[in-house]
This record gives sequence, structure tokens and C-alpha cells, in this order.
Amino acid sequence: MVDLEQFKLNKLQRFGLKMKKWFKSIPFRFKNFFTKKIPNFFKRIGLNIKNEFVSLKDIFKKGDYKTRTSFFIMGFGQLARKQILRGIIFLSFEILFFVYMIGFGWKYLALLGNLGNEAMVEIWNEEEQIYEYVSKDNSMLILLYSLITFFIIFAFIYVWRLNVKQNGITQELEEIGIKPKRAKDDLKSISDSQYHKTLLAIPTAGLLIFTILPMIFMVLIAFTNWDAYHYPPKELFTWVAFDNFIDLFGGGVSTDSKLFFYTFRQVLLWTFIWAIFATFTNYFLGMIVAMLINKKGIKFKKLWRSILVFTIAVPQFVSLLLISQMLQKSGAINVFLQDIGWIKEPIPFLTSKWRARITVIVVNIWVGIPYTMLICTGILMNIPDDLYESAKIDGASPVRMYFKITLPYMLFVTGPYLLSQFIGNINNFNVIYLLSGGAPNNLNYQFAGETDLLITWLYKLTLNNTNYKMAAVIGIVVFIIIAVISLPFYSKSNAVNNEEDFR
Repeated sequence: MVDLEQFKLNKLQRFGLKMKKWFKSIPFRFKNFFTKKIPNFFKRIGLNIKNEFVSLKDIFKKGDYKTRTSFFIMGFGQLARKQILRGIIFLSFEILFFVYMIGFGWKYLALLGNLGNEAMVEIWNEEEQIYEYVSKDNSMLILLYSLITFFIIFAFIYVWRLNVKQNGITQELEEIGIKPKRAKDDLKSISDSQYHKTLLAIPTAGLLIFTILPMIFMVLIAFTNWDAYHYPPKELFTWVAFDNFIDLFGGGVSTDSKLFFYTFRQVLLWTFIWAIFATFTNYFLGMIVAMLINKKGIKFKKLWRSILVFTIAVPQFVSLLLISQMLQKSGAINVFLQDIGWIKEPIPFLTSKWRARITVIVVNIWVGIPYTMLICTGILMNIPDDLYESAKIDGASPVRMYFKITLPYMLFVTGPYLLSQFIGNINNFNVIYLLSGGAPNNLNYQFAGETDLLITWLYKLTLNNTNYKMAAVIGIVVFIIIAVISLPFYSKSNAVNNEEDFR
């Protein structure tokens, strides 16, 4: 379709056309990603590494004995140039690194290839006259400590490089008559010119320890056979390459593989259905509630807002657990409806597939509308009244003003919020698990129920079935799905590309 023909379409049709083109471009994007972007990425990394080696070689070649010795004894150059504080820090780091590697780290790296040789041994206790089981290798600890050791090795390389670079710079400054910084200058810079690094040090360390390290650990677990039959410390688990990914997508020969693929396909479909309805029902209904409260002539506006805010103040898990009990066959709602004669048999709110799915969506509307209402209220107050006055003079109806003024403005401002809500609903653990627990169960599913999302299925695989390998694979797949959805839509949103439009 040529560009001129697109102008004949309405906004909804143009949006549908854009979405069609985007989905058609996905195979090309994947091909481009694996054939161009990944090779170019590694090419740039290789070029940067080459440049680093050239730079370090140049420093060693031009360096004096202080600088050259620092290649082997960290901090030597700083100590020789009277930079006592820097020298002590670099030297201490090197000493601690070698103490750690010799006394602890190398043992786990040596076992990383097979993740252990022997899990438990049987030893005869002469005094008790019984056999005792003594743990030897623990695959989980071997993998975890090996990963930590790699982090420490990379940290050592970075600090070593920093030590060498500083010596090279300090030597150049000395050659032109500039004295190197002393300890008091370093301490002063921590709270002055380098203060941003001081502030970022702890958050960066926290990010590495509590986010990046667990994430890499989870990715590595996906390439092992850690499950109930290979559970440390009683049993060892080993590397299995891509077998778990093959099993998840039905490529394995076992019955479990076919069952996992069927379950994954059904749960993924329901996850998308849930995320779409949970996101857009809350968004539009919350916006409508905000518009109704903000409408001129409405009395007791503060009261209506306060009532909705009170629902947020109550802990969500309390509300969801209470509603879950009320929706049971013998719960308050069914009992009340039977007492007043509206129904004869209890309504299976959470025991019928589609009724349970509709129920969790409706309850999520009740839980989520107050949040959207508060966000939309502030934005609606900032829409210029002149726009509405001009539209009224031109004879625009309230519906037309909504679609031409209110909705475009709201979508422009709340686009990133809407995207984050969609992603959050894909990983919405609380509503599903606390309300229905994934019920009703389906015997054709592998450890999942009809209302389970990928995130609750992952939880059941780990907590109830100790199937860490498949849970890790699902975690990776969820991450890829979210990245594929969020990054293109966010980069193409008006909030990013046309941020000057509504100023």
C-alpha cells in the first residue's frame, strides 16, 4: 500500500497496518540480529580488547622501572611516588585476590567442568556402629562460588588495568613537572570532583550482587539437569547443554517434553490474554472514573477520591485472600445469593476454566482502577481548558472531544506507564496466586492450572516440584518475550520520539 492510500484510512486502520508490518518484520529482525548485530557486537568487543592491549604495551614500553614493576606488583609505582593511600589499596587488593584464589577460588573452578565428582560418601562409625553419610561435593555451591570467583577475577583485571593506567598517567605528569596527587588530594576528590563515583559505588555493588549475579546464576541453571532427581547435596547435577530448551519446545523424545511444550503453549496464550485485558480494562476504566470525578458539577470530589485511595491503603494480599474465600462454593457470595433465592446451586467462580479466568480479570479491575484513577487525575488537570472550549465552539460532541483531545493527550503522557503495566501484568504473581492459586487444575498440564501465568507456573516448578532447570528456562523465555515486546514499542512511542509536542 502506497503512502497516499494510507491517508484514506482512519487511525485504527493505520495502527492495525503498522502492527501488521511490524509482525511481518519480526523474522527479518531476528535474522538481522543474529547475522549482523551479534557479529558486529563481538567485533567491537574484539577491537576494544585489541586497543587495550596496544595501550598497555605502549605504557610498558615507555614506562620507567616504577611503572613496569606495577605490572607485576600492584601499587608499587604509587608507593614509590609517595602516593601512599593508593599504593596500599592496590597492593592490598592484589594480596587478598591471591589469598582468595589459592585458598578457596581455584578449588571450585577446578570442579566447574563436571560440577562435582562425588556427592555423598558412606563412612562406618565405629563408636556408633552405624553408617554415616558425609557430603563431599555440592553442585549448587560449586556453580555459585565459581561464578563469584569469575566476578572477582574480572574485578581484579579491572583494578589491575586501573593501576597500570594511573601509573602511566602519573609518569607523564611527572615528566612535565606536575607533582602526583597525595592522599589528602584523593580524600578531597572523593567528596568533590569524584563525588558522583562515591554515590554510585554502593548502588553499583548492590546491582552486581543482588541482580546481575542471581540473573547469570539462573541462566546457567537452565543448562543443567537440576531437578528432584539431581538435588544437591544428596545428588549432583551436571551440564546438559540445550536439552532443557529442546524439551520445553517439544523437541525431546520423552513424554514430559511433549507435555511441557503443550503446557507452555497454553499458559503463554493465557498470559497474553490476561495481560491485555488486565492492562487495558484498568487503564480505560480508571481514566473514565477520573474523568467522572473531575467533571464540573460533581459534588464531594475529595470524598470519592478518598474512598478509592482507601482501597489502595489496605494490603493487597489481605484483600485478595479475603475475596478468594468469599468466592468459594461455600463462601459468602454464594451463600448470600442462595439465601435471597437468586441461585439454587453455588456458582463455580474458581473451579470452572473460563469463569475462573473472567473472575480474576474482574477482581483485578477492582484492585487496579484506583491506581490508574490517581495517575489520570493529575494528568487530566493539566490538559488546557482552551482546547475543550475551542472544540465546543466548533460543535464537537463530548465523545469526539474524548477521542481527539483527552485520549491522545493521555496516551502521550502515560505511554511508558501503560507499557510498564502490560509488562507488570505478564509477571503479575499476586493476583493470580493469592486469588485462585492457578486453579482449576488441568491433568493435561505439567504442574500448572488453567489460570496460571508463566510466572506462577515457574514458582510452582521451583517450590512444589524442585524442577529448577525448567524454571530457569521459562525465566529466560519470559525475559526474551518481555524484551521483544517492550523495547520496540517503547522506542516507537510518542513519549520518546515526540517529547516536545505537548509542551
